Amino acid sequence: MTSTAPDITKRTSIGAQRNPASEDAILTAAAEILSEGGLSAFSIEAVARRAKAGKPTIYRWWPSKAALLLDVYHRQKGETFYPDTGSTRGDLTAFLETLLGFWKKSGGEVFRSIIAEAQSDPAALEALRDYAVTRCRASGIILERGVARGEIRAELDIPLVMELFSSFCWQRLLTGRLDASRGQLTHLVDAVLTGFAKKDRAAQ
Repeated sequence: MTSTAPDITKRTSIGAQRNPASEDAILTAAAEILSEGGLSAFSIEAVARRAKAGKPTIYRWWPSKAALLLDVYHRQKGETFYPDTGSTRGDLTAFLETLLGFWKKSGGEVFRSIIAEAQSDPAALEALRDYAVTRCRASGIILERGVARGEIRAELDIPLVMELFSSFCWQRLLTGRLDASRGQLTHLVDAVLTGFAKKDRAAQ
């Protein structure tokens, strides 16, 4: 069974209604520039030239470069699915495999660009922070199912724990180590679910 959580991180249109053809041309141009030249080649001016669109139009729909980058990322990623494998352990492993696999295949370069932009642009940092917070809330459906199954304690801070798993993926992305094996991912999930500390023999 596969569950789809509402994509609460997906941006809505800002300002005037977007023309679908122009929006497609702009997002396609942005993705091509990133793919060909990376973040150093990416600018609103470059996107406008390639898409044959006016800069005011782009800024009306995307108030910052980071906002445009995030829409490019969302377009590549599409709907976010959280497979229901029947266990929290399986669901979390599938989540990690899917995210790392997507970044390895196509989305990693764009997301690295967003993170890089956030290091020097306050608007980009704000957009990335909002994305990270809402993404952890959305992926929390995995642990919510665990609570419903009786596998996870109800008082768990679900967004905080999902941030732990997402942080592992971010670190792997930024250090170019997306080839995590299923065994490594399962080990990570098991360590978090069972805890790290040895049991006190006196308390047994």
